[in-house]
Parts: sequence; C-alpha cells; structure tokens
Amino acid sequence: MAISDQEFGQLRDLIQARFGINLTEQKRSLLVGRLQKLMRQLNLATFSSYYEYLSNDKTEGTLSELVDLVSTNHTYFNREKDHFDYFSAIALPKVVAKLKKENRKDLRIWCAGCSTGEEPYTLLMLMMEYLGADYSSWDAGILATDISDRALTIARCGTYANDRVMQLPDPLRKKYFIRAGDGEMAVVDNIKKEATFRRFNLMNTSFPFKKPFQMIFCRNVMIYFDQPTREALVSRYHQHTEPGGYLFIGHSETLGRTQSLYRYLKPALYQKGEL
Repeated sequence: MAISDQEFGQLRDLIQARFGINLTEQKRSLLVGRLQKLMRQLNLATFSSYYEYLSNDKTEGTLSELVDLVSTNHTYFNREKDHFDYFSAIALPKVVAKLKKENRKDLRIWCAGCSTGEEPYTLLMLMMEYLGADYSSWDAGILATDISDRALTIARCGTYANDRVMQLPDPLRKKYFIRAGDGEMAVVDNIKKEATFRRFNLMNTSFPFKKPFQMIFCRNVMIYFDQPTREALVSRYHQHTEPGGYLFIGHSETLGRTQSLYRYLKPALYQKGEL
C-alpha cells in the first residue's frame, strides 16, 4: 500500500497538531507499516480515505488508536537509573525537608508521559522507602498521565514480564511485587492504589492543575517534538512547577543552552529558581 506525498503530509500535520509528534520523512515507512493492518480492518483502500475517517470522528477514539500505533512505549523498571538515585538521595529529601519547614505535607509529583507505568511505580516504591511508616500521614501518591490508552491499560493493571522488573534492586522487587502467572510479576496493591493514571494530551495549551508540582518527570517524550513544541511545553511545565522544584527529562534530551526558565543541574535534570 503506497502513500502519496500529499497523504503523508496530511497525516503528518494532523499528528503534529494534535499530539506534537514530529514525523520526519524517515518515519514515512514506519507510518505506512503500522497503519496498513488497521486500514485493512477498516476496509479503507487509501490513506486519503483513512484521513477522512479520522477527520469525521468527533470522539477522538480513532485518533487515540492512531497515536497508539505511532508512539513507542519502550520502557522498563529503573530505566536511566541515575535519575532514581538522585531522586532518592537528593531531590526527595530536599523537597520533604522544605515542606516540613513550611508545615505542609502535600508531596506533588507528576509523571508526564508515563507509558506503561514503570516510572511512577518505581518512584512510589522509593517514596515509601524514604518516608517509611510516615508515608500514610502525607498527601502523596503520583499523578501519571499519557496520551496512549493502550499504555495506560497496562499501567493500571501493573503486571509485567519478569525481564522488565529485573533491573530493580532485589529489596524493592521482593517487597513490592508478587508472582502473577507464568514469567510475570505484579505490583502490590498498596503501591498501585497510590498511582492515579489519566489520559492527558501534553499539547493542551493550558493545564488543569490547581496546585504546582515539586517534581515533574517528562523523560523520553520531547524527543518526538520539534523545537517550538518543546519550548512551549517547557514553558507550561515551568508555570506548574513550585519554586525550587525539579524537572527530569530523558538522557537523550536537552532543554538547550538558551532557555532561562530552569537552572541546569546535571544532564537531563533541571531546577526552577526559588522566589
């Protein structure tokens, strides 16, 4: 099934406008390959007819199906371990100490682009380890959002193949997982109930959050966006970060040397200035 320049342009522009994902010419064959099976199921013979099908759907259901096909949900527990080490050893203790000093116990962390849930679950385990018996006295938990319904379904289930879990340190694996069938492990319920999974499009021009976050994790998401899209998103993150709060991005990403909203701490880690 061939795609014309015009058809590729239409789909590319739609995907960028709605999801921020920048499909370069190199991704053309990937798009064709991933859409062919779906189009056969829908009995659509051309990419123009598929574009019409998308344009006529007001529910966003078909767009959600499309983003599931073009986005990559590749992740595993403890991916980019440096971040989790920094979170445990420096960021979390500093944030907790600051909140205690201000007589507050609202720990607000957002995983934006949480994929299949490994990142938020890992952060929750580390939070529970750090706060110990005191965890229940905090208004904590994690907000975890993604554009992909398919990824969120896996995240809410919290069951993973053994090899996805093996990157975690033994103590965390033994304490926070149970066996769940052949070659699989499941996150224990007291971790699962602390994660709030929601479908959310980062291209929304305003975010609905009433209070700012002390930490935002947006790792290996902006790699799919072009520069103007990244800059606009970082600006929205900045508006929703508490003074002194942290922004974690992927190790293959950078905010660039020209941005002045966040202070650079180390590769893929930034901090908002204090008031």
